[in-house]
Parts: sequence; structure tokens; C-alpha cells
Amino acid sequence: MAYFMQVRSFLCRTLPKCAGPLRCEIRLFSGTLSTLDPVTLLEGKKGYPSCKSCLEKKCKQAQKIKFTRKMSALAGRDNDYIFRQLLEYTTFTYTYILADPESKEAIIIDPVIEMVNRDIKIIEDMGLNLKYALNTHVHADHVTGTGEIKKKLPNCKSMISKYSKAKADIPLSEGDKIKFGKFELEVRSTPGHTDGCLTYVWHQKNMAFTGDAILIRGCGRTDFQQGSSERLYDSVHNKIFSLPLNFSLYPAHDYPGQTFTTGEEEKNLNPRLTKTKEEFVKIMKELNLPYPKQIDRAVPANMVCGIFELKDAKN
Repeated sequence: MAYFMQVRSFLCRTLPKCAGPLRCEIRLFSGTLSTLDPVTLLEGKKGYPSCKSCLEKKCKQAQKIKFTRKMSALAGRDNDYIFRQLLEYTTFTYTYILADPESKEAIIIDPVIEMVNRDIKIIEDMGLNLKYALNTHVHADHVTGTGEIKKKLPNCKSMISKYSKAKADIPLSEGDKIKFGKFELEVRSTPGHTDGCLTYVWHQKNMAFTGDAILIRGCGRTDFQQGSSERLYDSVHNKIFSLPLNFSLYPAHDYPGQTFTTGEEEKNLNPRLTKTKEEFVKIMKELNLPYPKQIDRAVPANMVCGIFELKDAKN
């Protein structure tokens, strides 16, 4: 890790100001630089951009896209998958892009309407074909970007739990499989935060995308949208903690700024979910959380796939 930080610092200091696009790409793909030789990057070997000639020509859009696609192939820990965790800073919502670099099929989990242009740009830069837009539940703190994505990428299909009663192309149930390229996600029903909460399990990569069912050292609230503390406790213990303890858990939010956790950590360190069910219910009842700021706007929009102008949903 120390070597990686030195390499990243060296590259950012060395590249000239006119290499701004490349500097941005280095920050964007910082998680992959530890696998690359800095001399290879700087000298432009194997087609990677370099800082020679001040990148006057190589920082053009075509070269930037080529660089992005090459780097994306190294994004997965096993170099055979693409994984992006993206943050929306207002509501601290995480959006996830998963893809098979061979078939170019991709999915997106929990897109946010304000960040759709960012998400689509990443997808297009990497030459991906977005197959599905998934939501873990009907969100109350932001409007989903699913509707806007479908307008811009008409071949993309929307997915959400059938128990949410929200509009979607494909309603999901316990045990369903979501296939993209050589990969698939298993659908697990994890109600409690809402009636229609889902966890998406990527067994091939030891990952699970938990929505608001379990957060890092916390969990989703249960005082609105048919929430139930008892059901949430059972969902987490039966559907998430039953996964192998080394699985990485990726939530829909994290306010302090962490990015993921593991089942083992949460089983031992989560201050709410390590309690008995009775203690957990009491804790949740005494939270006295404020009314969500966007709930009156977000929930109606998200019930119709996040179409921003609700009148459009009637047509």
C-alpha cells in the first residue's frame, strides 16, 4: 500500500497541468495503479498515455477513452470483472456498476437521478452495454435515476422487488437470478427497512449489495414505509449473516465515509445487530430520527421508476 501511494503521488506530481484529463483518470482509477509499472505509464508503453510532448495529442477524447477502457480491465481484483462504487455526495448514496469485460454486459445498482450523466459517461467510456438498472428498494432520500437512464439507454430494463409495488420492467422475487455476461446475482428478499428491500448477492466475487438492510455498523430505519424492526432483524440474521463471513457487504449509504464491510465485522461489531431481537427493537423504537427531507418527493417518483415529472408516468 505504501508503494502504491508513492506511485500515485509521483504520477500526479510529474504530469503537467495540460494533462488534466489524465490526472483525473489517475484519481478515478487509483485503485488499479498498484498493478501497473509507473515507467510503463510515463513512457506510454502498451498504448497507455504518457506525459511526453505534454500529452498535447494523447489527451484528446479518443485517447482518454482508450485509456479508460484499458484501466477498466484491471478494476476487478481478479482482473476478469469490472466494478465501480460511485458516491452521490448530498445523500451519501452509493451507486454500483458491475460488468463482464468480455461480453461488455453491465448492470447498475441504485442510480441517483442527479448523477445519471456521470454514470452513463462511465458506461459509454468503457464501451459497456447496460442491460439492467436495479434498485434495492423504494428510496425515501433521493429520486432514483432509473427512469432517466431508460430514456437515454432504451434497451436497459428496470428491476425492483415485486413487493415494493413500484413500476418496473422486471419485478424480482426471492431466488431470482440476474445474469450479465458470465456473471449472475442472486436475489434475496430482506424486508424490514421497507416491504420491498432486496439484497443482491454476487457469489462469484464474494460480494453482496445490501441496500439499507444493513449499513456499516448500522442499519436502515424502520419507522416509515411499512418498516418493521422485527422483520429487519430476521432478514439480516437469516439472509445476510448466513453468507460466508468473508463476503464483502456494500451498502446503499455510508455517512462517515467508509466504503464496505464484511459479514464477520458486522456480526461482531454492529452496535445494533449484535443485540437480541428484543434489544434491537427497543433501540430502533428509541432512535427518534427526523422526517426524511425528500420523502414526499422521492417516494412518489420512485414508485413510477423515478420519472422526475410524475405527469409523464400517466402517458
